Amino acid sequence: MTAAHSDRETGSSNERALVDIDGAAHRLGVPVRHVRRLVAERRIPYIKWGSRLHFDPVELDDWIEAHRVPSIEAP
Repeated sequence: MTAAHSDRETGSSNERALVDIDGAAHRLGVPVRHVRRLVAERRIPYIKWGSRLHFDPVELDDWIEAHRVPSIEAP
């Protein structure tokens, strides 16, 4: 059993609170409609429980970093 798995079982304070679609839109700085499109196109990591969408803030941050375009330094 991994440490992360055991933390979830014991309810450790290291647990990450998932955010809803409004929270994800706020974190990304886009409208909810855009987040729904990203989900429909499966371009963003999400968790679906029934009809509700949830997002892991750490996965959102990783997704943002993966899509970062580095700047080009001027000569």
